[in-house]
Amino acid sequence: MARSDTVVPVFVLDPCLLSSPYVGPQRTAFLFAGLRSLDQGLHRLGSRLIIRCGEPVKELATLAFESNATAIFAEEDISPYARQRDTQVQDALPLILTGGLTVHPPELVFKKNGQPYTVFTPYSKAWKALPRPGATDLLPRPVALNTPVDLITLPIPAEPVLSNQGRFKPGENEALKRLEKFTARGDQAIYNYAERRNRPDVDSTSRLSPYIRFGMLSLRQVVVAACKAIGLAQDQQSRKGAETWLNELVWREFYLSILYHYPHVRQRSFRSQYDAIIWENDPKAFEAWCQGRTGYPIVDAAMHQLAKSGWMHNRMRMIVASFLVKDLLIDWRWGERWFMQQLIDGDPASNNGGWQWTAGTGTDAAPYFRIFNPVLQSQKFDPHGVYIRSWLPELAGVPDKHIHEPWRMPERIQEQAKCHIGRDYPRPIVNHATARKRTLDTYKQASG
Repeated sequence: MARSDTVVPVFVLDPCLLSSPYVGPQRTAFLFAGLRSLDQGLHRLGSRLIIRCGEPVKELATLAFESNATAIFAEEDISPYARQRDTQVQDALPLILTGGLTVHPPELVFKKNGQPYTVFTPYSKAWKALPRPGATDLLPRPVALNTPVDLITLPIPAEPVLSNQGRFKPGENEALKRLEKFTARGDQAIYNYAERRNRPDVDSTSRLSPYIRFGMLSLRQVVVAACKAIGLAQDQQSRKGAETWLNELVWREFYLSILYHYPHVRQRSFRSQYDAIIWENDPKAFEAWCQGRTGYPIVDAAMHQLAKSGWMHNRMRMIVASFLVKDLLIDWRWGERWFMQQLIDGDPASNNGGWQWTAGTGTDAAPYFRIFNPVLQSQKFDPHGVYIRSWLPELAGVPDKHIHEPWRMPERIQEQAKCHIGRDYPRPIVNHATARKRTLDTYKQASG
């Protein structure tokens, strides 16, 4: 936290990041809208947000000269690019990096032998054994900021436009409202989390990930709220719900730790033997997956949710990832990039960790034979097809009996449902049983 009579809030639009093949218009729009919200909040404090665009070292050096700054404070990031960028800035300028991206930095959670954890369960035990932050550890909001009025600032780009403000209104105030609503004892959402978190047909998750992704809400704030909810739980089931949500936050830190200590995961498998997998990489199959035309309703509904909202339920992320990698035998990196191009909450560490977990190339001890059956997953987590129908209106008239496998509908039922398979909704592009056998054989070959 900077303590000075004069503070210059600044955000540098880095062309390297804005032009990255992993950047998507909806996430960029959410970022820009968040910056506008931040600027409005700073104006209420008598300050404003200075926007610059260009190479970070050059832009920060120029601004430091213009404002007579004696120090530059920034939150430490852990991605390979961010670490390289920050090192360059530190070599040229008085940059001071502060914690905030994580509760416990990657350098703090180690095995007794000094090596980083590569398996989640022991990592989580070590993480939870460390002191947890409390309400007194949160930084107070400033009541006023003094920022020079003569500093030049660029306008925050108006494009791209955020198309889903109704689902994710950007800004800190919205983030805090969502956190309060989800963790409040009266709402019960956090206390039902363990039981309902895998159900995409009900509003059972916090949907805070975009706000955490962009620092509109710190992970420390979220963990403090989770721990408070755990302490207020009235019974064991409620406590389990809050603890399960905390566990998901620890997963986030685990994947940050993996990326920090093993940056090669951004390009290759965590487990090197799976770099030898011979992928099918059928471009037509990949296009069908991207567009939600696989013929498997649960997969297609999730891909339509992603395309239209910039977000996807976590259980659905696992299902569609498993389908791409294990049913279509397409390189997980294709899916990882597509997600980053579509997701508002797209985060390099969590996205990579999730894809490698599903692909079986990541940190799990014995992972390759985990292959989700899309029909069984659909029947289990969207039993009445509520989620499917909400994103696939062409299946609205399909009865529950056939909603998970519409290709099995008799012609008479197709006529009644006004959904002819092959015309109104595609036939399955792959047979799951056949695909499963092919994938197991392929993975066994690669693993020796």
